[in-house]
Amino acid sequence: MSSVKEVAKEAGVSTATVSRYFNTPEQLRDKTRKKVTDAIKKTGYSMNSLARNFRRGKTNVIVVVIPSIGVPHFGDVLKGIETVARQKGFSIMIIDTQFNTMPFDKMTNTFFSNQADGIILLGSFSPFKDALSRSKSSDNHPPIIVSCENATPDISDFPSVRIDNESASTAATEHLISLGHQRIAYISGSLSTGVSGEREAGYRLAMEKHKLKTVEDLISDGNLTIEDGRRITRRLLNLHQRPTAILCANDEMALGSIYEIKNSGLRVPDDISVIGFDNIRYAEISDPPLTTIAQPGEEIGEKTMYQLCHIIEGVEVNSAPTIVPHQLIIRSSTASIK
Repeated sequence: MSSVKEVAKEAGVSTATVSRYFNTPEQLRDKTRKKVTDAIKKTGYSMNSLARNFRRGKTNVIVVVIPSIGVPHFGDVLKGIETVARQKGFSIMIIDTQFNTMPFDKMTNTFFSNQADGIILLGSFSPFKDALSRSKSSDNHPPIIVSCENATPDISDFPSVRIDNESASTAATEHLISLGHQRIAYISGSLSTGVSGEREAGYRLAMEKHKLKTVEDLISDGNLTIEDGRRITRRLLNLHQRPTAILCANDEMALGSIYEIKNSGLRVPDDISVIGFDNIRYAEISDPPLTTIAQPGEEIGEKTMYQLCHIIEGVEVNSAPTIVPHQLIIRSSTASIK
């Protein structure tokens, strides 16, 4: 069956023009109306089906809600989303919440008024506040899917695509333990997000598994920024007994940690090993190159978009998370304890 996009392409007009053809044809020139009519006949698209699509508010727009456009890992995920979206005839609208929630009225105007066919949430931080509960029914909002991370409770019932964060963090911690480290610090992301809880759980699980003491002074709540990596590392270096290794919940904090260690006159990894999370593009060229957990960002984005398309098309999707594999990338920022 041909699509709206194909009709627009054949006519040499936008999908918005095809929409006006059915809803407000008086706004179109006679020449344009004829182009659309001829294109519909040539592609074999059902005029009734096309008109019904527009009447029900189909927009061919997917809204991607991102907590911060500045997070490097999200760039790869967006690339995967956009690749599949183009294949499926969707346009992408990105909303950067800057880690804030949206008032109900704004959420309603943006998401619950037929302005989007689907919503992708990048990250586990929910921007909805009380909007979902006040919308009363899933019929009042487009399909929603969570990408990259495990969700906070208010959005945990939606389908998701992510790595196994607990398992990945366990692997990262065990890598440090295999190098002889016992005083291992952990710099978390915000503990209000699901991903931070699972990554901390993986760290604690590995320490317990290898019968190592978890020192609470070595665990700090960061905010996934370079600045927090530096700030918390300064505190760790001032402890009476500093750590020999630091595991960070993302690469940005790890890069900040490396900078602060070197700035204090110590060496990485000779004095302190550092490991990150996400394998952002800067990890390989940092000084020293950063050991990290790699997430397949483009694959996550592609799987997320394919799954959302299935939901939009009415295909039943498993509510259990879709787990993609992670990989421990060993570089020069970690070494055996001396």
